[in-house]
Amino acid sequence: MSDRTGEGVAPPGWPAEVPPPGAPGWADDAVRWLLDVCPPEYRGYSGLRRHAVVLARFAVLHVEAMHAAARRGLSEGRTSLRDVADPDVVERAMATWAREEARLTALRRSVGLVEEALRGRRFHARL
Repeated sequence: MSDRTGEGVAPPGWPAEVPPPGAPGWADDAVRWLLDVCPPEYRGYSGLRRHAVVLARFAVLHVEAMHAAARRGLSEGRTSLRDVADPDVVERAMATWAREEARLTALRRSVGLVEEALRGRRFHARL
């Protein structure tokens, strides 16, 4: 979706909540979205709100840490829970970790794309 009005292109994985890079106000929307992705405490750090690229880097690292935790849950879950929960509860926990790992994989891509755009990268439509 190339634009003739100055708006950019939203690549696959771009968050639906953020207009494409180059659209009016897109960076402000990106900051709001990144703050929603991050822990609520990040809203209290004025330096993060004022420096979108720095906020994006914080968001990337935060999502990567959550992703690592989900992968660890998948790796260790059956063993660490088998003595404290029934097998059906353990399997539901494993399914939850698997869903969360998939969600975080997609979120990491989205956050990374926003960071790249805030650093100046522009995406182009492919034919």
